[in-house]
Amino acid sequence: MNQETFGQRFVRLRKGKGLTQEAVATALKVSPQAVSKWETDSSLPDISLLTGIAELFGVTTDTLLGKEEEHVQIVPNPTPEEIDKKMLKIRIVSGDGDIVKVNLPMGLVRIMTKSSQGVEISGMDSLKGIDWKAIMDMVDKGIIGDLVDITSADGDTVSIAVQ
Repeated sequence: MNQETFGQRFVRLRKGKGLTQEAVATALKVSPQAVSKWETDSSLPDISLLTGIAELFGVTTDTLLGKEEEHVQIVPNPTPEEIDKKMLKIRIVSGDGDIVKVNLPMGLVRIMTKSSQGVEISGMDSLKGIDWKAIMDMVDKGIIGDLVDITSADGDTVSIAVQ
């Protein structure tokens, strides 16, 4: 069950797209105050705006309304060569709107997880608790897609996917 309110989800999606409240208001032809009220859960957008909001954020209306689908697939018996062609995509959005995107070829991740130093991405404290070997093991077993999606209490989000 999703505990995230509409306002929290709206803020996460808006910041994930790097948009300001003003930019969203302009795109939807509403006031910035209306957007602010949506984000604080003081009110909800008119139903006629939902598809426009979803399109603006690049999500489905189901996702916008909190009905998130699992985006994981299982590839039976993948070869190391098939996996090495995939990309590990890391996306971090801080509570204050900073966005960091890292794309690493899975072949490089494989090498890094086998090294004695493991995987360490300098300056990214949000990733310190990630067990990279476990992620590599999952991918080796054919689990591909959105693997990790974490939102901290202070609004930071970390998403890790293999595509």
